Amino acid sequence: MDTSCNRRPLSSAVALALILLFSLYILQTKGRQAAAAMDASSGPAEPAPQDDASGRVAFAAAYKVLMHPRCMNCHPRGDVPLQGDESRPHAQNIKRGSDGKGLYALKCANCHQSTNLPGAHLPPGNPNWHLPPAKTRMVFEGKTPTELARQLKDREQNGGKTLDQILRHVTEDKLVLWGWDPGEGRTTPPLSHVEFVGKMREWIEKGAPIPE
Repeated sequence: MDTSCNRRPLSSAVALALILLFSLYILQTKGRQAAAAMDASSGPAEPAPQDDASGRVAFAAAYKVLMHPRCMNCHPRGDVPLQGDESRPHAQNIKRGSDGKGLYALKCANCHQSTNLPGAHLPPGNPNWHLPPAKTRMVFEGKTPTELARQLKDREQNGGKTLDQILRHVTEDKLVLWGWDPGEGRTTPPLSHVEFVGKMREWIEKGAPIPE
């Protein structure tokens, strides 16, 4: 029995199906390429606006601590440390010195012992009493939130620290901790140390956004 007439329609149907499948494949491939090109042109994803905003709010709270006299007095704009809640220039003509520990015979440790001296307004103490060294002054005095945040993130100005190292510094450094145990006659920062560290951590974890 001759079946050649039956084979022709079957071959045409198969060919048509293959053409349709190939056309569908081409359309899908072009769609994927277009989507990839769109993603590439849009650049890296930006932080969620809410995360960015909450990071700025966290830094605003931490900024109030950084600008409190217990912190700012050791981060003056000049080479003279500040003292008192009014942040007046240090008496006795004290100067920073290259290492931040005083100049010539007027070394910080001459008066500032390892602990606070008992009595109101007597010299406070800590085993590592000093200002930042002359090469990395880390000025807080007079800085806006924007300026201070940029400075904290700039490793050329912050002593080469990463943000994680800055967080460790404000968490563990005993001279930082002294700010919440400053001796008689001195106020403490507006947040507890735990709250302050929490705000710094939140700011860093949100990408350390710069206040605008």
